[in-house]
Amino acid sequence: MNVLLIEDEQRISLLVERSLKENGFVVTTAFDGKTGLSMALQEDFSLILLDIMLPGMNGLEVCNAIRKTGNNTPILMLTALGTVDDKVEGLNKGADDYLVKPFHMKELIARVVALTRRNYSVNAESKLNFSEVILDRETKMAYRADKEISLTAKEYKLLELFMENTGKVLSRSVIAERVWGYDFDPNTNIIDVYVNYLRNKIDKGFHTKLLHTMVGMGYVMKEN
Repeated sequence: MNVLLIEDEQRISLLVERSLKENGFVVTTAFDGKTGLSMALQEDFSLILLDIMLPGMNGLEVCNAIRKTGNNTPILMLTALGTVDDKVEGLNKGADDYLVKPFHMKELIARVVALTRRNYSVNAESKLNFSEVILDRETKMAYRADKEISLTAKEYKLLELFMENTGKVLSRSVIAERVWGYDFDPNTNIIDVYVNYLRNKIDKGFHTKLLHTMVGMGYVMKEN
């Protein structure tokens, strides 16, 4: 797995690079935003580790520029800015995950492994199929019995999660972590609201219901 590290603090860069190499990753390093962006667009990487506070071009700008080209390489933001607003801004620019400095190398490696594994799964299977439902990961479109289903970004992620785990009961905490991020409060009812949104789109009008509530446990996608 080839990782691009864009980090201007040499001490942190060396520590991260050494830890990644010890865990079997090949690491390419850039020390400023513009150089990092150029590398990201010229080579294929399994993951990009991107600091926010960079000289020349900050990490948010780099992330935004990468996504505008259609490049979907997973991006893990590294930053000392740890407020909720800072994290939301990074995620809104297209980052897949967010790690606040100082961090433990074990956690960094765990996040890197999780993101690269998820991206490999996506690339390996461009379409998900269950019952009459088809989810096209390339076009971000969903269909049931040839009927096109229009989804919001969160509804798409939610349906993708269910279709990756058909037959498995997903707790609200798992759904919160995978769809809304690590800092989402699972005690709110937003998960239930979005599951109902999705249920109305894929189950309404069909005899066979696919999204089921497991009282006290969570939700599961299965046939009746």
